[in-house]
Amino acid sequence: MNILALDTSNKAMSVAVMQDATPLAETTLNRMKTHSEQLLPTVDNLIALSGLTPDDIDRVVVAAGPGSYTGLRIGVTTAKTLAYTLNIELVGVSSLAVLAANVRKEAALIVPVMDARRSNVFTGIYQWADDKLVNVLLDRHTSLEQLVKEVAALEQPAIFVGTTPVMREQIRSTLGTQAAFTDELDNLPRASRAAELGRDLPAADVASFVPNYLRLTEAETNWLKNNPNADRSNYVQKV
Repeated sequence: MNILALDTSNKAMSVAVMQDATPLAETTLNRMKTHSEQLLPTVDNLIALSGLTPDDIDRVVVAAGPGSYTGLRIGVTTAKTLAYTLNIELVGVSSLAVLAANVRKEAALIVPVMDARRSNVFTGIYQWADDKLVNVLLDRHTSLEQLVKEVAALEQPAIFVGTTPVMREQIRSTLGTQAAFTDELDNLPRASRAAELGRDLPAADVASFVPNYLRLTEAETNWLKNNPNADRSNYVQKV
């Protein structure tokens, strides 16, 4: 199976082409460039460098969230368009799981962290079991302070991935030697990990597939404040 994998959920953008479990090509860009400018040229280039054509791709795997609203929309829209036009399978995986998969230690808890601003984070807790990455505490949006308290209560060694220097200081101040941290390379998402995670998952319905934001957008929050009695499943106000 030839897999194209995309991750535009955060600042870094990563694209990979895999043939089953074998990586053929991968690019990760960690520059202040818009993903909308870089994604499609990178996809075209990597498919060509892999010795394939778009028609050879069997499945597209996309990091579906959480993360940047704009980044997720770019990645998911691109993945859906490719899946529809090429008539191939579409699979979404957790952006946090993609980070967690960079850590290959069986015994430790793995805590992927993505900055959600205002001292909040997107996070979850993962662990390897029988060579599979298991989500032992569901992905969510919470404060960094609350996350550190929850990890402390588990009283197990924890490896944090995706953290910033400021986050690491706050985590160390509470957890001490209970916490370890990955290096800057493993703090970046790798689309090959997304392909690995999504290789054996069932395909999604292309038409109904949406990002997993894990929180409301600012526009949705404001709309609900102005319409407290409205149907919360429909954020579009009829004018």
